[in-house]
Amino acid sequence: MPEITYTRGDATTPSVKGVKVIAHVCNDIGGWGKGFVLALSRRWPEPETAYRAWHRDRANNDFGLGAVQLVQVERYLWVANMIGQRGTRTGSKGVPVRYEAIDAALERLAEPVRELGASVHMPRIGCGLAGGTWPRVEPLIVERLVRRGIAVTVYDQGEGPS
Repeated sequence: MPEITYTRGDATTPSVKGVKVIAHVCNDIGGWGKGFVLALSRRWPEPETAYRAWHRDRANNDFGLGAVQLVQVERYLWVANMIGQRGTRTGSKGVPVRYEAIDAALERLAEPVRELGASVHMPRIGCGLAGGTWPRVEPLIVERLVRRGIAVTVYDQGEGPS
């Protein structure tokens, strides 16, 4: 069975050839200011600008849990803003991550990625500030992307996969 490739490094600088999509999880309240999004914004203004406009005009578009926005940042590089967390704080309803929304976003991402002939690159989505756990997220990635023949690389900043 195909598997996810794990590597150490920065998900904003995938080193493989060909068309690439950097996928990450965003919240559903328009907040962009902590976590992996800061690394994206240091490299390109477009993902944040597009996300904020998408949120601002949410009454007229598909912005919400499970939605995906593809933003081209270089000739062969796209960023996928995936809405996979409710709010930004842990509260009475638990951590912000919403696994069903990540699942839906990955499902929506698969077709455009295949049309682009792209590989997907990401940090451990939903497992940082969103509070998710990798054993819950990894099978979603395998099911929605890897089993469809899409190459996925997950980047760890530190010691590699745990």
